[in-house]
Amino acid sequence: MKLKALSLIAGAIALTLTTTPFVAQAQPTVPAPTRTETPEKGPWRNLELTDAQKAQIQQIRRNTRTQIEALLTPEQKEKLKAAFEARQTQRQAGQRPSRRGKDFANLNLTEEQKTQMRRIRESAKQQMQAVLTPEQQEQLKQFQENRRERRQQRNP
Repeated sequence: MKLKALSLIAGAIALTLTTTPFVAQAQPTVPAPTRTETPEKGPWRNLELTDAQKAQIQQIRRNTRTQIEALLTPEQKEKLKAAFEARQTQRQAGQRPSRRGKDFANLNLTEEQKTQMRRIRESAKQQMQAVLTPEQQEQLKQFQENRRERRQQRNP
């Protein structure tokens, strides 16, 4: 009787040990969200966006990024990619990365590219505003005004 109990316990332990690696492997991994896909940073996190609003804003951002990338030459795309990778490296090293605006300044954009980018960004801004409720639009406007005031206090 003891022999049967011991063999059952040994079998259960063996089965557990052999299936554990498969269970650990089957755990889904969630990719880290990219900045362009998460409207939950800055003023957006306080607006209590619905899932539908989040999805719409993410789509607007993706479209904007695609349109801007289409304006760039292959050399400019390479420079931008290198700058992005440098920022990622700085983040991983625990350093504060440089601002993205400086990356675009180093691309030597033509006046036509700059004009088209301004139009694309303005259009995206208007599309995102249209997704928001009037209350959310007011909250966003208030946040932007407060940000301007803080900047002016820091840089008189």
